Amino acid sequence: MDSFYSEEELKGIGLKSYGAKVKISRYAKIYSPESISIGDNVRIDDFCILSGNIKLGSNIHISAYVALYGAGGIIMEDFTGISARSTVYSAMDDFSGDFLIGPVHDDKVTNVSYGRVLLKRYSQVGAHCVIFPGVTIEEGSVIGTMTLANKDIPEWSIYIGQPASFLKHRSKGLLTLIP
Repeated sequence: MDSFYSEEELKGIGLKSYGAKVKISRYAKIYSPESISIGDNVRIDDFCILSGNIKLGSNIHISAYVALYGAGGIIMEDFTGISARSTVYSAMDDFSGDFLIGPVHDDKVTNVSYGRVLLKRYSQVGAHCVIFPGVTIEEGSVIGTMTLANKDIPEWSIYIGQPASFLKHRSKGLLTLIP
């Protein structure tokens, strides 16, 4: 038995849509599959969690132990990727002490803020990163290992640290590789 779902099994998951050459690990967990669309040539590795409104473009790799919490929406455009053990939040509780925290409580006693997360074409997320709600990682940008992205990341740049800070500009050489 292959460690990825077969074509027949993919049909049974109930995804909103998916393209050709999609590989999803049998050990990944998908919640609300009817809200998830996946393009062509996408691979999702072991122990990933996908939940909520998620749109994955084409030519994407999501490494092991990545969590995509899409209550506020997550979009990954073509040629993007997320390295192992990173987490993307599109919703966040209010930790001020004025509200209860967590999904077990009624909405009347919580204060959750939502914000779509967008990874534009050719952007990449290093291992052990955290992305907050409402953040856009602009085209061609990278956030390095263990980076906290709590603000938008400008195009074709590399950011690192907690919180994310500018390291250097990124080459656009990869654009010559795509016809």
